[in-house]
Amino acid sequence: MTTNDHLPAMTLADLHTAYAAQSLLPSQCIRQVLARIKEVERPEIWIARIADDALLMQAQALDRLLQEEGASVLARMPLFGVPFAIKDNIDALGLPTTAGCTEFSFTPQRSATVVEKLQAAGALLIGKTNLDQFATGLVGTRSPYGAVRNAIDPAYVSGGSSSGSAVAVALGLVGFSLGTDTAGSGRVPAGLNGIVGLKPSRGLLSTRGVFPACRTLDCVSIFARTVADAWQVTQVAAGFDAEDSYSRAVPMTGIRQRGLRIALPSVLEFFGDAAAEQAFAATLAQLRALPGCTFGTVDYTPFKEAAALLYYGPWVAERLAAVGDFFTEHKEQMNPVVAGIIGQGANYSAVDAFNGQYRLAELRRTAETALAPYDFLLLPTTPTMPTLADLASEPVLRNSELGYYTNFVNFFDMAALSVPATSRADGLPAGITLVGPCGSDQLLASAAQRLLPQASVQPVTPLPFNEPTVQLAVVGAHLQGQPLNWQLTERGARKMASTQTAAHYRLYALPDTTPPKPGLQRCAEGVAIAIEVWELPLRRFGEFVADVPAPLAIGSLELADGRWIKGFVCEGHAIAGAQDISRHGGWLAYLGV
Repeated sequence: MTTNDHLPAMTLADLHTAYAAQSLLPSQCIRQVLARIKEVERPEIWIARIADDALLMQAQALDRLLQEEGASVLARMPLFGVPFAIKDNIDALGLPTTAGCTEFSFTPQRSATVVEKLQAAGALLIGKTNLDQFATGLVGTRSPYGAVRNAIDPAYVSGGSSSGSAVAVALGLVGFSLGTDTAGSGRVPAGLNGIVGLKPSRGLLSTRGVFPACRTLDCVSIFARTVADAWQVTQVAAGFDAEDSYSRAVPMTGIRQRGLRIALPSVLEFFGDAAAEQAFAATLAQLRALPGCTFGTVDYTPFKEAAALLYYGPWVAERLAAVGDFFTEHKEQMNPVVAGIIGQGANYSAVDAFNGQYRLAELRRTAETALAPYDFLLLPTTPTMPTLADLASEPVLRNSELGYYTNFVNFFDMAALSVPATSRADGLPAGITLVGPCGSDQLLASAAQRLLPQASVQPVTPLPFNEPTVQLAVVGAHLQGQPLNWQLTERGARKMASTQTAAHYRLYALPDTTPPKPGLQRCAEGVAIAIEVWELPLRRFGEFVADVPAPLAIGSLELADGRWIKGFVCEGHAIAGAQDISRHGGWLAYLGV
């Protein structure tokens, strides 16, 4: 068995700390990357690479920016000097796109939107990685450029179809990489190589410039060493793209402060792999011991049935539509397993496609109902980990097994995050996946860091709002750190500022309230009172107001800067007999916090 233990970690935080101190320059980082690529001797990872000289010139340009601007350039360019790779079904200007098929190769006239965003943020593209041909497979072996071997033990499969992207991160060759995910291609390789795989909500990351597998289902995915790194890349890459007809402004759910409500399948399947079963049981035992987590079970049948539709239903025809005339003219030049799968698309009619949609809608409704009481579904990323020899003897069956816990996710319009968990008894990696509804991306990232404290933990900074919002002034139990703050954060609210009201208010400690609450009232002889201003999605504002108990209410407050915004006020009758605590200047000062 070989490991990558001798290679130093390459997290984004590590790189930026070194850059800020100028103990490392981007050009020095690139030289180290090139040396690592040579050292590991894994040519099957790459399909195309940026020429060394051109790459060093790009890095040297960043050197000059760092020397001229200092650490401030890191704030302006959040991925400054971070080496990355992309799967070779994603366009990059100057490199061919092959989709894992030599005869299909074409030269794009522009990079994909996500690549443009990453490079604008300072990331350095190293090259394009190997994949299962036309992103059809979960094994990482269906490519004329060679089978991509597992990063931890080369006798095992790497997983696919984003095989090269995952292994490049796992071996420390790049800081992060892009894959795609239709059926699990951004999660299976992450789980099998001991790294993080983030599959965003569909439409959150643009797919313009990405050659499709199933265009209605495809996502660009992110591989990284830590959840924090994957989320930082997401913050740069996400956003509505008018040039992509499947792009969406996805509203984000809030980050849960209270205990996590976790669903598990009532029956788990590991296809006889005892090491995988034991690893998941060990991880689950650790999670059950965490305070605040509650667990329940759901019937996995609708998820399993939906998963089967992807390769044994009319959606195979969408893969044929993506490849188009190339399949008819060059079928004999394709990988025979891939050609066999895609060719099945010709067997389905438009009637089959509609009937498939009807059945999928039924399954999705059943699954949504089952998951409604929970924050997310927790699954093994893969139920088993086959060797290359296992795969050679049963290529279709082994591939199907790897997708058992992944294939349904895009069908049900869900987000997913695969993270490393307790290793198998044989020393091989094992992953768990958190699966939540569309828009739960930041909730999943936050939850993963709570569940796996041994990982690099950083606060999950929410994505920018992409929907109407309302500003709300809070004065008491809803302040940050106070017992009702969760009513804001779990509705997606974000703190904007700590400030004060205009000097026209008085603050009272209301009697007999649980938890203790203050009442704010405008008056002629008032003072400035400390408050916080939060921004809340407008779609959640009415729901929040409905939960505000009398004698409190939501009215309008004047801030110290003269602005008027919505905020907590108190009915006048409740002030009689209440203690005036205005002299403290705010609720937290009164509490002695």
